[in-house]
Amino acid sequence: QVQLVESGGGLVQPGGSLRLSCAASGSIFRLYVMGWSRQAPGKQRDLVATITSGGRTNYAESVKGRFTISRDKVNNTVYLQMNSLKPEDTAVYYCNADIVPSGYYSPTKYWGQGTQVTVSS
Repeated sequence: QVQLVESGGGLVQPGGSLRLSCAASGSIFRLYVMGWSRQAPGKQRDLVATITSGGRTNYAESVKGRFTISRDKVNNTVYLQMNSLKPEDTAVYYCNADIVPSGYYSPTKYWGQGTQVTVSS
């Protein structure tokens, strides 16, 4: 019942910007840390950014200063504002969240379906 739905990916030129969003829905008892990871073809999935329920953020060194993660607690949505995009940022971006569904005790990490970000001229 609990799921994460992503949107906002697309094609952008180097130096451009995109804003990704990811909304958690379903019967949620607790929602803890949320984040974004990315995976290029043939590469491992790497952490991009995380944000705790208290608003503390963490970024990969490769995106620090260019990307900003934020969240809307009312709508259970996490965002990733991506500026000064580079071709190296091209990847499928996945959101994730640690969620305790209603009626459960332990949290489970949920993943979005992925959204393609392509940076090319």
